[in-house]
Amino acid sequence: MPPYPSPNTFTGQVALGVLLSLASIGLGYQLGLGSFSYSKSSAQQQQQRESDAAAKKELVEEEERREREKELAEVIPDGDLAAVSAGFLEPCKMVLVVRTDLQLTPGDVAAQCAHATLSCYKVLSRRNSTLVNHWERTGQAKIALKAKSEDQLLELEAIAKSLNLCARSVTVDPGTGDSVRAVLGIGPGPVGLINEVTGKLRLL
Repeated sequence: MPPYPSPNTFTGQVALGVLLSLASIGLGYQLGLGSFSYSKSSAQQQQQRESDAAAKKELVEEEERREREKELAEVIPDGDLAAVSAGFLEPCKMVLVVRTDLQLTPGDVAAQCAHATLSCYKVLSRRNSTLVNHWERTGQAKIALKAKSEDQLLELEAIAKSLNLCARSVTVDPGTGDSVRAVLGIGPGPVGLINEVTGKLRLL
């Protein structure tokens, strides 16, 4: 008759098996958790690198845009921006003249108009803050108008600056590798004075 293991031996073997099973489960869990944490950490690092690269690219593009605006402003020198004033209740406005021949998307038009607005605002805030404050108090009117060509923008810019109005162009690259004027911001300034420059243009 074959010998049977004693009860104590059998119990010990069962306990050992249970312990080994629990240890295996615990080890598998820890390995899985470590793998998940590593994967999550790698994804976060990749996302951060992409975010940093996008921010760096945006800064470079902004600096290039500022340099182009500075160069464009030097082509036609400013008049005496501090010489323009508005009466106590005289309405003021800023106009944004957009080239229609470039066939910009609505998003591009909005972006370039925003750049032109900010450029005019920054320049005039330094050179004629009284006029800027008056424009802000009277509603900050901004009107978008149409232009047919770059030559027309240049002509309007020259007329505006001859009247001591602030005028700033912003550029786009239409795909040819060369930047061209796309939007001209004029003002803010008294409505009557700005109408001398853009009164015949149609609304965008």
